[in-house]
Amino acid sequence: MEIALIVIVAVILIVAIALIFLYNNFVQLRNRIDNAWAQVDVQLQRRLDLIPNLVETVKGYAAHESGTFEAVTKARSAVMNAGTPEEKMAADNILSGTLKSLFAVSEAYPQLKADANFRELQAELAGTEDKISYMRQSFNDCVLMYNNAIQTFPGVLVAGMFGFTERQAFSADEGAKTAPKVSFK
Repeated sequence: MEIALIVIVAVILIVAIALIFLYNNFVQLRNRIDNAWAQVDVQLQRRLDLIPNLVETVKGYAAHESGTFEAVTKARSAVMNAGTPEEKMAADNILSGTLKSLFAVSEAYPQLKADANFRELQAELAGTEDKISYMRQSFNDCVLMYNNAIQTFPGVLVAGMFGFTERQAFSADEGAKTAPKVSFK
């Protein structure tokens, strides 16, 4: 009887330790996702801060391109007003497309391309875009590790009990696969 009791206590102890390990692993992975998202958000904010200066610089040379400027401003506002990471991801994909249109407009204005202020803003924005791309990749890697942990055995048995649910990765917008159309009238 004593041996059976020792075996039962040992099994319960092993199961409890496994549950603690799995729970702590899920928390750590979830926190890595939150940290990675915060890093993406910092770079998105940096880009949002650069955009008004860029738009104003381009406006000085291409005032009649108001549709492009309005689209960039509207997309920027959508990113700023997005509440959840998923909403911000979707709005950011739209903003990326409108920025491509803005740079396409700049190609038609040699004086603008030669403007030192524009070149500096363009270089800062390009650097920020590179950082955003890297941060998105890091975020997606964290999401992948987390989703794998909660969807594979034995994690799948425990994740639901503690409320760990799948997270959405950053994905490219369907429109990102095609070049923006720009016409000069």
